[in-house]
Amino acid sequence: MRTVKEIHQEFYTGERPLFQGENLRIYDTVFGEGESPLKESHDIELYGSMFKWKYPLWYASDITVKDCTWFEMARAGVWYTNNITVEDCAIEAPKNFRRCKDVTLKNVSMPNAAETLWQCRDVCLEQVTAKGDYFAMNCENVVVDRLTLYGNYSFDGAKNVEIRDSRLLSKDAFWNSENVTVYDSFISGEYLGWNAKNLTLVNCTVESLQGMCYIDNLIMKDCRLLNTTLAFEYSTVDAQIDGTIDSVMNPSGGIIRADAIGELIMERDKIDPTKTTIICRENGDRPKKKRVCVCA
Repeated sequence: MRTVKEIHQEFYTGERPLFQGENLRIYDTVFGEGESPLKESHDIELYGSMFKWKYPLWYASDITVKDCTWFEMARAGVWYTNNITVEDCAIEAPKNFRRCKDVTLKNVSMPNAAETLWQCRDVCLEQVTAKGDYFAMNCENVVVDRLTLYGNYSFDGAKNVEIRDSRLLSKDAFWNSENVTVYDSFISGEYLGWNAKNLTLVNCTVESLQGMCYIDNLIMKDCRLLNTTLAFEYSTVDAQIDGTIDSVMNPSGGIIRADAIGELIMERDKIDPTKTTIICRENGDRPKKKRVCVCA
């Protein structure tokens, strides 16, 4: 049976004050100026505490953090750490969570989340708000519920991602990604999903200039495309769109269903128009199946 040591209302400064700490329950404690206060620690619980300097949790494991705050200079705060749960926390510092495994964030705000959550595996995000570019780059096995994200280039290179009930204001989201499924969400940003493989959007609202291009196996079910132009270029697509698509350009193949398409561009010198089936319902008429080429 392990013995747990409790720490209350301490103030630590200097480098590595609790280096290789283990079996600690830390309350209302401030980690001031001084790097790596909990480096190589394990079996740590933190409550109501504050990190004010760099690298607080590196090479750590089995960490629980609740009602705590990372200030701006606590940058690069959690790297190479496994099995960490962060709940009801504010993380002001950028470049957090790198090369970590088994990461759970619940009710966490990250107003400066640039270059955050890179190359992490087995990640759960629940009710997280983040602002910053390159969020979740190269992550694998990610489950997301109620993420609000302000920042471009999100989920670049990510694999095996499931997102629900979220709002992403993110140019170039899901580039180079693989096996991403998004449910019941809003996405706004140019060039959505380029170079992705197996991208599925279900009951989503999307706004995007040249969105969903260069995708291998794009599936869209009951989605809405608002102010979305030059969509699907060089993508293989199975799309069920509620409403009008402003313009579609040179899909590689598949089927596109919509109420109407404002402009359909099919250039024979670039793609084979016969590989794509277009089904539109226009002016209340019955569905019409047609293959259209407007360019010689």
